[in-house]
Amino acid sequence: MLDLFMIFCLGSWSLAGVFGVEVKPVLATEGDSVSLHMGVTKEQITDVIEWRFGNILLAKLNRKNNTSTFFNTNAYGRFVGRLKLDNQTGSLTITNSKTTDSGLYNVTSEHGNSVFTFTCTVYGRLPVPDILFNFSQCSSSSSSSVQNCSVVCSVENVSAVSLSWYKGNSLLSSINVSDLSISLSLPLEVECQDKNTYSCVINNTISNQTTHLDINTHCQPCEDSTGPVHLNLIVPLSAAAGCLILALLMILCICMKHKNTDQKVETRAEEITYADPTFYKRKAPKLGVQEEPDVVYAGVAVRP
Repeated sequence: MLDLFMIFCLGSWSLAGVFGVEVKPVLATEGDSVSLHMGVTKEQITDVIEWRFGNILLAKLNRKNNTSTFFNTNAYGRFVGRLKLDNQTGSLTITNSKTTDSGLYNVTSEHGNSVFTFTCTVYGRLPVPDILFNFSQCSSSSSSSVQNCSVVCSVENVSAVSLSWYKGNSLLSSINVSDLSISLSLPLEVECQDKNTYSCVINNTISNQTTHLDINTHCQPCEDSTGPVHLNLIVPLSAAAGCLILALLMILCICMKHKNTDQKVETRAEEITYADPTFYKRKAPKLGVQEEPDVVYAGVAVRP
């Protein structure tokens, strides 16, 4: 997409050259202020000029009454509060620039004639490359005891950049991308005993970011490998394992406490003495003797 944009800009530059309109390229990094200077004195500019983003009217300067007007609702309000106009030179400044500000900016006179054209490109801020150690790519030379390790340099959400590996100042490998917001990764295999300096570099037209490879930190012995591991995960994984062990110990203590309580209850139940009653029926009373109510006697037997 950026390539198409650059082709379009070059085409516009060619047409501009034919019709005598000066074209100025402007490059900036997202978040910075972008100044579009016409490079003329106040005597050279017309009394009324208009700034346009493509065909969208952004601002108007009237030198007759020394006033400037901004059309903030145009361009879907993307420039609200971010435009400044120099009443003396007519130069336009865009503050807190965004990648969506990239495009063609035209300066026209009060008669609609094109005076200047700017091709502005705003690049996103570059992230710092991240180097990962890939255990799964460990290898050893069959003819010697030399061990190699594989590392991967990666960046996320980038566009119009190059990602490269350098050995000292020599380029080893590189990958380019022009699409919007994608992730890039570039592998490198080195000997574990290598003493050379390696660095991973991401760059665009106006800036770069570099991360240096520390073999002692990023490379581990291959015989201990089990799979791709990010070095930054070792500490949190160890902490999680410690918390799990502590939780298991607490559960074990609670179970032991409940077991001791159950044993005490069972012991008390065994100490209870039970008695079985024995019933005897009284013999029938003799004649002439007043009958008394039946009395039942029960003997008590005690179990040892």
